[in-house]
Amino acid sequence: MFRALSDATRRDIVLRAMHEEQSVSTLARRYPMSFAAVQKHVAVLHNAGLVTKRRHGREQLVQGNVQTILEAHHLLDEFEAMWRNRIDRFGAVLAELDPPQPKGAKR
Repeated sequence: MFRALSDATRRDIVLRAMHEEQSVSTLARRYPMSFAAVQKHVAVLHNAGLVTKRRHGREQLVQGNVQTILEAHHLLDEFEAMWRNRIDRFGAVLAELDPPQPKGAKR
């Protein structure tokens, strides 16, 4: 999922597809690349579960998958909490190693 989001074009496609269902051809007109390249980006996003696709006649319609985005958000929140905890513990260790000196004391 995060590998799929590592590309700026794919992130933009997800954002657009979250706001409103988009056809691949509509998306392709927005980027300076071939239709096939946009199709490949959409396929990567679909394989990662970040978008869903459905056929409507000859068009493939793409919509953002809210559930997967929420799962990614939850996972990132867990990582953030873990790293904040580690930083807090690191700060406590540093404070123990270098206790505050009284005013006017020389180190």
